[in-house]
Amino acid sequence: MNETICYETDSAIATITLARPQAANAQNSQLILELDAAFDVAEADPDVRVIVLAAEGKHFSAGHDLKEILAGDEVWAARRATPEGKLEHEQVMYWDKLVRIRDCPKITIAAVQGVCSAAGLMLAAMCDLIVAADDATFSNPVARMSGVGVELLIEPWELGPRLAKEFLLCATTLDAPTAQRAGLVNRVVPRAELLAAAHAMAAEVALVPPITARAIKDTINHTVDTMGQRESWRYHFMVHQHVSNSPEALSRVDARRAGGMDAVRAEQAGETT
Repeated sequence: MNETICYETDSAIATITLARPQAANAQNSQLILELDAAFDVAEADPDVRVIVLAAEGKHFSAGHDLKEILAGDEVWAARRATPEGKLEHEQVMYWDKLVRIRDCPKITIAAVQGVCSAAGLMLAAMCDLIVAADDATFSNPVARMSGVGVELLIEPWELGPRLAKEFLLCATTLDAPTAQRAGLVNRVVPRAELLAAAHAMAAEVALVPPITARAIKDTINHTVDTMGQRESWRYHFMVHQHVSNSPEALSRVDARRAGGMDAVRAEQAGETT
């Protein structure tokens, strides 16, 4: 039984909804695993042609669940206790499960409202199309925590090199119209119309024969892979592991942990204001 994901279908459209609104849909391990399982179901359903990824509550996703990362259970913490364990964990939980969304044979549409930050932005960017509410904001402030963005560096591909540098180094927040002008977002709609607009776009896509839609997606993905997208992601993933295990980065993690869970909650809340 899913506790962090809702799944429903309507004709050719499957809607997968992040359901941790009390935590700004921060991504803990349970949510990531349940999201992956929901994509398994949608991919296996021959009637589903389009998948809409939505989120309950005020925000799409504030990123990884910092509370779990800093104060996870003993088994979870043990997996990340060494650089090797951390690499394996992030390879399986972040790289593999995110890239499978990008490579999903069916067309995917993210419906984004409120904060879409760090790993939340990484998740939305795995979708083929993004519809944003007019209150959506996009950010990745992880550099100030001594992280190199997050596990997949999507910004150069979504924003271009120069804007990507400003976005990451200055912890810039893009509003929805700016994100649309930059090419990150396809459509911007009033908040009250977000899900209806995403489903309307999905209905348009569903008119395309599945073999054609899949071929278009595959060819465009192949184009950016030929330009180096997947290889650049792999390179960044290893750089991210190196920096995350540096003395400076580890000291910052220890400082946040020493600050107690109130400080962690405040830091997570800071991504959702």
